Formats: sequence, C-alpha cells, structure tokens
Amino acid sequence: MGNALLEQKTEEELWDEYKKNKNPEIRDFFIRQYAPLVKYVAGKVAVGMPSNVEFDDLVGFGVFGLLDAIDKFDPDKNVKFKTYAVTRIRGSIFDELRSIDWVPRSVRQKTREIETAIVHLESKLGRTASDTEIASSLGVSESDFQQTLYKISGTSVMSLNDVWYSGDDSERISIGDSIESPTSLNPDVIVEREEIKRVIVEAINELPEKEKMVLVLYYYEDLTLREIGQVLNVTESRVSQLHTKANLRLRAKLTNIRKGIV
Repeated sequence: MGNALLEQKTEEELWDEYKKNKNPEIRDFFIRQYAPLVKYVAGKVAVGMPSNVEFDDLVGFGVFGLLDAIDKFDPDKNVKFKTYAVTRIRGSIFDELRSIDWVPRSVRQKTREIETAIVHLESKLGRTASDTEIASSLGVSESDFQQTLYKISGTSVMSLNDVWYSGDDSERISIGDSIESPTSLNPDVIVEREEIKRVIVEAINELPEKEKMVLVLYYYEDLTLREIGQVLNVTESRVSQLHTKANLRLRAKLTNIRKGIV
C-alpha cells in the first residue's frame, strides 16, 4: 500500500481496515506511530525504580504491550487507542518485571510485613490506621517507617497492576485500571466484572484523601510524582511515600476481600 497512501487515510479508516484484513503494512504503520508512547510509559514506570532496572529493558517490555494492543484493539468500543494502549503497555512491562523476579528479597519481605501490619490493624480498629499506629505495630519509630516507605517506593507500584480475575484477556481487571476521576466514577467503566470493580473502587474511596489523590493524579491524570508534588505542595519524596503507602494500604484492604470473591 505504501506509507504515502497510508498517511492519506484517517486513523479511523486505518483501524477499520486493519480490523477486517490485519494488513501487516498498517500494523507496521501503527507501530511506528505509537513507538513514542512506549518510551513515555516506560519513562513513567522508570521513576523511582532501583538502578538495576534499565530504561531500555522497560521499553523492550513495553513494545510487547503495544503489539498486543494493536492486535486486540476494537475501534467499535468507543475508547481511544492511546488510552487502551497505555494500559496494555504498562501491564506488559510489569508482567515482564514480575517474571524476572527483579524485586530484592529483603524489599519483598519488608513490603509483606507492612501489608500484614495494616491488615491486622485496620481489621482491629475498624478504620484507617495512622502512620504512628503502623510504625508502633512494626516496632519502629515513625521516621524509620517513613524511610522504609521511601526505600520500597520503586516496587510498590506493582501492586496496582495485579490482575484480579484470571480468565481470558477480556476478563483481566487490575486495581490500577479501576481508578477513576476523583469527582465521579463512570458507571460504564464498572459494567463488566461489576462486583470485583465495586470492591476495588470502595477500597480506593476509603483511603485517606491525600493518598487517594496521589493515586488518581498518577494513574488517571497521568502526572509524574514531581508534578503531583507541585499540585499538593509537598516534596517529591513525600509524594513517593504517599504513593507507596496508598498502594500498600489498598493492597492490604483488598487481601481478605479477594479471598472471598476470586
């Protein structure tokens, strides 16, 4: 068909044509068109990652997600490809990171300790546990607890990409995908797998306001941690701590619920 002919068509026309005949030239065109999106998502994921995680590796992992997105995108579903692709690219990166077991054992153990402490505390208290209470439960000072949050900040984002329903690809729901606008939850988003999404949304809404805002700004508004710091008027390291704590608290809230519905 040739690039010149492809570029004369609208993207909508190209998607309609690709859906019908899976033309490899159109596929290659979309790969070139959206390659920068892979680097953008990889760049966001790379922020706060340990030094042993290479940016180029993240880009390579993300390419698999882009290819998957191009292959499975349905233009009739009234969702922008960019929105759909970002989710697939990010998910692919974390799938690959998980498969190579990149998180140091000491970090994984500390993360589990904090999650367990939060589960027990909030079950006992019937409310959100404060930093002081969590630190006391762990037998450390509050400043040591904050420092630990910062140390594990590069790995905690993984929890929001955990899949909550293992079926075919159309049934995969991650916590991150369920985060919506801070002002409203679009009912259309909660149509499929309604019960799972409902409990995820409820758990998000039960988070302390600043922690919830960090999640919304990061996943929904697509801001960097530095930009979120400017919005909330706090340092980037403080945003990193809030982000980590929100992930751990959310994961803890959902631990027992998950056992009952999955």
